[in-house]
Amino acid sequence: MSDIKSEIDSDIEQNYSINSNADPKNMHELTIYVQNLLQNVQDKFQSMSDQIISRIDDMGNRIDDLEKSIADLMTQAGIEGPEK
Repeated sequence: MSDIKSEIDSDIEQNYSINSNADPKNMHELTIYVQNLLQNVQDKFQSMSDQIISRIDDMGNRIDDLEKSIADLMTQAGIEGPEK
C-alpha cells in the first residue's frame, strides 16, 4: 500500500508541479492544463482500481483453493465437514 502512495506522490511532483514549465498563460491554456490534470488523475485512479480489483480476485481464488484443500484433508481424515 505504501508503494502506491509513493507512486502517487512521485507522479504529483513530476506532473502537477506549480513551478512546471507548462504553466498556462491564458484561459485556453489553463483549460487544457486542467483537463490534462484531471485526465491524468482519472487514469491513475483507474489503474489503481484495476490493481486492487485484480488483487481481490487473486485473494478470492486463493481462499477458494484453501477451502478446497481443507475439505479434501477433512475427507481424507474421515472427518465430515460442516453441514450447509
